[in-house]
Amino acid sequence: MDLNEFRKSFPIFDRLTYVNSCSQGALATSVRQATESWLQSWDQYGSPWETWIQDYEQLRVRFAEMIGAKPAEVAVVYSASTGINSVASALNYRERPKIVMADFDFPTVGHVWLAQERAGAKVEFVRSRDGQVKIEDYEKLIDNQTSVVSITQISYRTGFRSDVKTITDLAHRKGALVLLDCFQDAGTRPIDVKSLGVDMLVTGTLKYMLGPSGVGFLYVQEGLIDLLTPRQSGWFAQTNPFSFNTDKLDIADTANRFQSGTPPIPSCYAAKAGIELLCNAGLNNIEDRVRTVSQRFLSGARNLGIKAVTPDDSVGPLVVLKSRDIETLLGRFSDRGIVASTRDGNLRVSFHGYNTEDDADKVLAALKDNRELMVLE
Repeated sequence: MDLNEFRKSFPIFDRLTYVNSCSQGALATSVRQATESWLQSWDQYGSPWETWIQDYEQLRVRFAEMIGAKPAEVAVVYSASTGINSVASALNYRERPKIVMADFDFPTVGHVWLAQERAGAKVEFVRSRDGQVKIEDYEKLIDNQTSVVSITQISYRTGFRSDVKTITDLAHRKGALVLLDCFQDAGTRPIDVKSLGVDMLVTGTLKYMLGPSGVGFLYVQEGLIDLLTPRQSGWFAQTNPFSFNTDKLDIADTANRFQSGTPPIPSCYAAKAGIELLCNAGLNNIEDRVRTVSQRFLSGARNLGIKAVTPDDSVGPLVVLKSRDIETLLGRFSDRGIVASTRDGNLRVSFHGYNTEDDADKVLAALKDNRELMVLE
């Protein structure tokens, strides 16, 4: 699918300049139709669970294909939080208590790992400097006591993209596992978990994967699955959920063991449609578009003298600029039909394959007219 055709799949662009995919992806016509098809099946058949579960399993296959994994390595969960919690509950912190993560990761990541301190874990933070984390700072903290290095691919606060492969290699040399949170990246470019070498990966569908909330994914490398048995479980974590054995725990030998209860079927229908739309557009094409538009926007902001939090050479989807009065700025953006967001009092603008250079130029024009609300170089 040509990216201009891809953009036409999102009616919001007939009304607004939407640059807020870092909070919620735009709604595609096909995603709406998928949700409506689920409602129709519910209305027509009442409880066609056999059909619904088949579609749920197809979602697992689609995501596995998207990241270069096997379906047996993918758990369909409710959110990144539930995925990380499932892994965290499976670890033994007695011999290797240390968890290493960056301080600019999304709060849920820190919350999950800090909650494990009651089980003996010890969380140590790599401190960011100017919105970035340095490889040497990871190297100082990762040691033979480290069980997991938890990496965020793109920071929700700064747009900084971590060097995942280098950090992963550092962790593995010390015998530590690596969990990658790519929530702010998945859907904007190809991901190959085997090339990255990460042991685990979590993400969800409501941002760049064009789906709703309620669906997340957890990838666990095949050889690791048998070594991790979560202390939280549910009937969809069993070898056969429909065996209905109340008095027997028959945990699955696939990544299904990291699941829990009844799947969120309506969200699964929408999520599958979002992934299929991304794949039809081509993740390589989307990556090229995101790079072009992001660089145009960063260059334009520099020309206006606006201070960026995001590195100048960033080619990722999320760009953060320093603001003096973000609430007033977002209000003026809204008056011009521009939808953006904020973190830490700064302006967050995010681009996807459906955005164009014209979108970037419209935001830049609004910034030019409101330079007094921005922090200038």
